[in-house]
Amino acid sequence: MNSGDIKDDEYYDDALSLASSIDTQYIEKIKELKRKRKAIILAHNYQRPEIQDLADLVGDSLDLSKKAQASDAKVVVFCGVQFMAESAAILSPEKTVLLPVKEAGCQLADMITVQELRKKKKENPKAVIVCYVNSSAEVKAESDICCTSANGIGVVNSLKENRILFVPDEHLGRYLESKTDKDFILWRGFCPAHYNLLPKDILKAKKEHPQAKVLVHPECRLSVIDLADEAFSTNGMLEYAKKSEAKEFIIGTEMGVVHRLKKENPGKNFYVPSENLICSSMKLITLKEVAESLEKMRYKIEIPEEVRKRAKKSLDRMLEV
Repeated sequence: MNSGDIKDDEYYDDALSLASSIDTQYIEKIKELKRKRKAIILAHNYQRPEIQDLADLVGDSLDLSKKAQASDAKVVVFCGVQFMAESAAILSPEKTVLLPVKEAGCQLADMITVQELRKKKKENPKAVIVCYVNSSAEVKAESDICCTSANGIGVVNSLKENRILFVPDEHLGRYLESKTDKDFILWRGFCPAHYNLLPKDILKAKKEHPQAKVLVHPECRLSVIDLADEAFSTNGMLEYAKKSEAKEFIIGTEMGVVHRLKKENPGKNFYVPSENLICSSMKLITLKEVAESLEKMRYKIEIPEEVRKRAKKSLDRMLEV
């Protein structure tokens, strides 16, 4: 048989076999280095499937940081984005925290700087600063209290002050404002992936899957949230899907979470309403990058101690709530 007679699918099968072999090599190397470094590997719910399957713990960003804090690991490899690894370093200064890809940033977190926040604080001296956890260590340090998408309503309601300067996610802020009696000043930040999810996407998905429950992230537009059955953090979606008697779900958040939803809920179906629900930064981390991170101990998250202490106060105040 000459080369012109070989079918395309044979090349495809060979490529898959080679990729699987390479992945296996990296996985074995990671396991060996993990033992050597006394490391723990954390993966956010949006990470690639193979990274989630490899990790010791998979979950929401702050939840992972708290679990890492409670572990006896000396090294924490955070497969997520910059602010997530920073949160782990804030809570666990005695551990070495590594971000496998230094370019893995968060566009939402980058939409505010500490200098901009200080200027806004001067303009609103009576407002309490509530900072979404999706922000830099410097912004957390400049804030009064942090919150997550899961506990935001409880955090805001716990405050005696009525005027809230909420940073940096405008859409999460609008959602919290709709659920509380507080007066919000909103920063004009947004998560591009969630912002790209439109009401027409939800309506189309509901038409195609009329029996499905619609679960969306609170970072979505209010017009999208209004069409959903529930608004949850990723861990909230996972809990709801487990307990629900429904068999079909439309998932309005970064599509990486669908891998875990399917894995933990055999027999249930999950649909992504838009192909735009993807965070490119979350997909930068590969098995190769994790192996090299452990081997070369890169890229270490370093936060000035003064900033770390002040940022931890904002996180601790939230955790008390």
